[in-house]
Amino acid sequence: MDNMLNKYLITAVLTLGMLNASAQNSKDIIVNPGKVVSALKPEMWGVFFEDINMGADGGIYAELIKNRSFEFYKPLMGWSPKGAQLKEGDLLVLNRKEKDSNNPRFLHVKSRGSSKGDLNISNEGFKGIGVKKGLTYDFSVYYRQAAAGVKLHAELVDSTGKVLGSAVLIPERADNQWALQSVTFTACETVQKAKFTLWFEGTGEIDLDIISLFPGDTWKKRKGGLRGDMVQMLADMKPGFIRFPGGCIVEGYDLSTRYQWKKTIGPVENRKLIVNRWNTEFAHRPAPDYYQTFGLGFFEYFQLAEDIGAEALPILNCGMACQFNSAELVPLDELEPYIQDALDLVEFANGDVKTPWGKVRAEMGHPAPFNLKMMGVGNENWGPQYLERLALFTKAMKSRYPEIKLINSSGTDPEGERFDLLNTSLRKMKADIIDEHYYRAPDWFLNNATRYDSYDRKGSKVFAGEYAAQSVGTTKPTNKNNWQCAIAEAAFMTGLERNAEVVNMASYAPLFAQAEGWQWTPDMIWVDNLHVYGTPNYYVQKLYSLNKGTDVVSIEADHRVIAGEDGIYASAVTDSKTGELIVKLINTSAAAVTRNVVIEGGKKPGAKGKLTVLQNANLDAVNSFSNAINLSPKEQVLKVKGNSISLAMQPYSFNIIRVPVK
Repeated sequence: MDNMLNKYLITAVLTLGMLNASAQNSKDIIVNPGKVVSALKPEMWGVFFEDINMGADGGIYAELIKNRSFEFYKPLMGWSPKGAQLKEGDLLVLNRKEKDSNNPRFLHVKSRGSSKGDLNISNEGFKGIGVKKGLTYDFSVYYRQAAAGVKLHAELVDSTGKVLGSAVLIPERADNQWALQSVTFTACETVQKAKFTLWFEGTGEIDLDIISLFPGDTWKKRKGGLRGDMVQMLADMKPGFIRFPGGCIVEGYDLSTRYQWKKTIGPVENRKLIVNRWNTEFAHRPAPDYYQTFGLGFFEYFQLAEDIGAEALPILNCGMACQFNSAELVPLDELEPYIQDALDLVEFANGDVKTPWGKVRAEMGHPAPFNLKMMGVGNENWGPQYLERLALFTKAMKSRYPEIKLINSSGTDPEGERFDLLNTSLRKMKADIIDEHYYRAPDWFLNNATRYDSYDRKGSKVFAGEYAAQSVGTTKPTNKNNWQCAIAEAAFMTGLERNAEVVNMASYAPLFAQAEGWQWTPDMIWVDNLHVYGTPNYYVQKLYSLNKGTDVVSIEADHRVIAGEDGIYASAVTDSKTGELIVKLINTSAAAVTRNVVIEGGKKPGAKGKLTVLQNANLDAVNSFSNAINLSPKEQVLKVKGNSISLAMQPYSFNIIRVPVK
């Protein structure tokens, strides 16, 4: 009898064990918070800024006056002279190039008027000027006059001519020397598209330059600063780094239009304007009035990074213009000035105030160093000519500043002959970090979530420097920031996170786009004169950044990584600062899927956690100015039973679990 009972007990135990084994070997998701795969870099999830789509002038740089210094190819582009008393020669653009080659042009005005209708000049702004009721506006101008007699009336007016805000500026100096003067006024209405008018009262002559208007709500209220709401969108992401200033503007159409950081620092009035290389790049979106004033220059970039707690990642020209355009090269024996620019930038960012470039930084208002840790050499450059120039840059930089990590280009694509040559060569050179770019269809991102699983753990690291799923095709103007693209990126990013030992940084591109001034789609954040909204792609990037954690931990199903089976993708991290486990699960299928998330490894989860969901059943869903949060995260309390969480994932959903573990 006892033997039979023992047999039954043994059979029951075996059966229960088989059932448990069956449950464990089913599609349960097994997370082991105690099994750390790798540490995760604090700068893992960042942002990439390039002055494309009116990202700087007309965008994050808050100046409202277009062509404020009359330096565009057409000196009066953006301006409209009018007046009953206007005669030939009353408004002249003069050029003092021999005395001031950086800012040679100015406006000479001969006034004999007494009312607005006699002589005025209006500026259309960047696709109009957004005006906010109750907001102050700072008008300033450089002027020169030999004798007093002319008053300047600054006004914001709507399309009917109604004055929305105004001020009178009476020039204080009359000694024929240039002087800067300003005045502030408040707007009485909100208007999407206003214009700025300057009219002249009195008899006399006066020279004007850098006619400027800034809103009072700039970031941190800095005079002549950045647009507050756009910076706030970045600050809300808590990015680990900012890559700047590009992108293709680093290279320029040719070397004469390349980005030169030394020309973007110092007093704003001394910074030399150049044409933006996106000015004529796309036939479907010509932008003849697209220039770079460099009001947003390298000092402001570093300051912005510091403001929002991000590492600065400057990219410098390596002696190569855009290879799709002119493909100009600096001869190897003439590369020294380019290399010196890179060395000097480190001194500008990190040098003591007694060093030449550290002194310049201090004079601009920042005596403390910016603590630059990394730098990119070249952007999307390729071929043996890039490798030759990179070798010289690397030798010089590592000799002088061995602690600075260098980011190297792997070209324009994530595969093919260009990529293979660079990837192989750079790894042989023991490159610090290799910058990979991918603008591909959503399916590419889904199929490449395991791309880095087989990469060498001990070799050069990877920077996913530019990526964005293309709904129609690369460079197509009909691309959308829809949910299909965003959820594909979310799935791909699980592979970046799982492989953080290889992939040290990642950033979506491009960052900003002006609703009427864009050249490229898709883009992460869209703006107009008054508003800003984040796309579904923005919320994906933000969720990863806000749920970054500190350590990548094991997450598997049936002893395999979760990367596409049944449309599910997954990664997991722990946060040593908060004591939480963070699990990211993406369901890319059209059906709801339920999975048990089992927490193993001796770590005990709390009874409650938080579930954040970004979801829409329509893959073509987008956000817009009229419905900015159509697709945005929703949070709810999550119950934990024992060491298991039953998670019902909705179709096409990005799910984030946060639970405390001990």
